[in-house]
Amino acid sequence: MTAVLVLAAVVVVLDQVAKAIALARLTPGLPVVLIDHYLSLTLVMNPGLAFGLLGTVPPTWRWVVAALSLVALLVLARVALRVLPTGGWPGRLAIGLIFGGAVGNLIDRGRFGAVVDFVDVHWRGWHWPAFNVADSAISIGVVLLALRLLGERSPAPSG
Repeated sequence: MTAVLVLAAVVVVLDQVAKAIALARLTPGLPVVLIDHYLSLTLVMNPGLAFGLLGTVPPTWRWVVAALSLVALLVLARVALRVLPTGGWPGRLAIGLIFGGAVGNLIDRGRFGAVVDFVDVHWRGWHWPAFNVADSAISIGVVLLALRLLGERSPAPSG
């Protein structure tokens, strides 16, 4: 469990440092192109869920979004209790990444009422909503956790 908490803390620190730099150096909505036609840094305050989902909710409903995030974190804690004893390092890595990312975004919701997003990926006519270090950690963790849970073998039927 200690390794999970250390990883989560590292994710939170990296996320918050990256967001502090983005807030200090970027102008909201004004992209800084890193790789033409592919990658820019664009500061966006996202009041919704991951990748802008529910981003147009009225300000009076933002507490619902924060509550949904907290519920997701509690569900994760329950999954962690199930996965950690038998999950090996992939399970611990997944839980640490997801937990750290969730906490990083919850810190933003508490501080700003929205999540600080700044990584902006686009290709041809396709544009992915802006995201951050926490979102990346959560996404990687969810994939690892899904692979871990799908890899569990059901006991062979008896009889």
